[in-house]
Amino acid sequence: MNRRALVFPLAVAMLIGAGALALRGDWPWERLSDVPTAQPIVVKSPFRIVHDTLKQGESVSALLRRQGISGLDLQTLAQALRLDPTRIRAGLVFSVRRDARTDEPTHVEFRPNPDERMRFVRTNAGDWQAESVPVRWTTDTIRCSGSITADQPSVYSALHHGVCDGSLSNDERDKLVYQLSDVNASTVDFSSDLQVGDQFVAVLERMVSEEGEVRAGALLASSESVGRKNYDAFAYPDGKGGLSYYDGNGAAVKRAFLLTPVDFRYITSGFSLSRFHPILGLFRRHEGVDYAAATGTPVRAVGDGTVISAGWAGGYGRMIELRHPNGTVTRYGHLSAIGMGIRPGIHVKQSEIIGKVGASGLATGPHLHYEFRVNGMARDPRSMKSEPGAPLPQTALAEFQRRKAMLSDLLGGHPASIPITE
Repeated sequence: MNRRALVFPLAVAMLIGAGALALRGDWPWERLSDVPTAQPIVVKSPFRIVHDTLKQGESVSALLRRQGISGLDLQTLAQALRLDPTRIRAGLVFSVRRDARTDEPTHVEFRPNPDERMRFVRTNAGDWQAESVPVRWTTDTIRCSGSITADQPSVYSALHHGVCDGSLSNDERDKLVYQLSDVNASTVDFSSDLQVGDQFVAVLERMVSEEGEVRAGALLASSESVGRKNYDAFAYPDGKGGLSYYDGNGAAVKRAFLLTPVDFRYITSGFSLSRFHPILGLFRRHEGVDYAAATGTPVRAVGDGTVISAGWAGGYGRMIELRHPNGTVTRYGHLSAIGMGIRPGIHVKQSEIIGKVGASGLATGPHLHYEFRVNGMARDPRSMKSEPGAPLPQTALAEFQRRKAMLSDLLGGHPASIPITE
């Protein structure tokens, strides 16, 4: 008998045997009814979440009323949590959890700032309890770089088209540009010094929240190659919870005067002994530098000083005059507005906003007229060089050099050879 002839009898025998086992209740395999199964999930408190946005000019109380929320004394709860409801900004999103059966609101949650979440929970008694829930952020270190090209002629545009080894939104890259500008304000004029081929690198902290949000943290180091010069800045703790910046030799990057009083601008008229005045129609001295900028652009004090005058000054329009040490006076003309509290006798700090760019007085368009005078004589602000910054004390140099070595590795795109902390 061949093998094919045996297949049918064997199949019949297997079926007969299986039937006999089934009649006796004996199974050679585990029955489905014997396999452990998970218990069905019972949702005891079903709910749905509704999102609502605080509108421009609307109070938080109005939003709560729109959601049918009553009995929530926001003022009392906010006071306990040190929250001012009147300072909550428009556009903030509120999450309202509602009972799926009754549609009654049971939870309200929102983020008044990046570091905390406010939560209000209704109790069984019908009143509301509040709590502040911290939002956890982790910090790492990233490197960003860019190059000045014909198509990307500014640090702003170069950084937006540059390379970051971490994810930063456009808004966060903007913050990095401002940090670079502030740190290097005494050494590099980003409006006129940059040329095609110049490069810059920055090492900064990146903060990532538990919800995946990313923001730029402190600038730790920067290096700019401008023309044929290199400018480095390394962060070092200032002993007050902040950071100060020093060059490779441990001298402060910050000098007595900023190079310019406005950010991201270009020069329309330089210092000149004879310049044709576009309004008066004659040649006359131009004893300052004109920086084109949009109306409302902040104007900063280039150095610590005392306000001599602040008000209308003829052809200068609205002008502020500051007295600095060693017989130096600076003038800021054609302002659209003078800063609140800026008046004669008031002391201002370097980088403090004192006014806003405008076109008051004899001006054809919005710009800042900036003058630098020493003992009554007008000087070209761009030719004035500040003395080197104050050096770190000897006791801090060893630690500074250790940190500098680590940050230099990161600036070069290499892993740090030594840790930032022991």
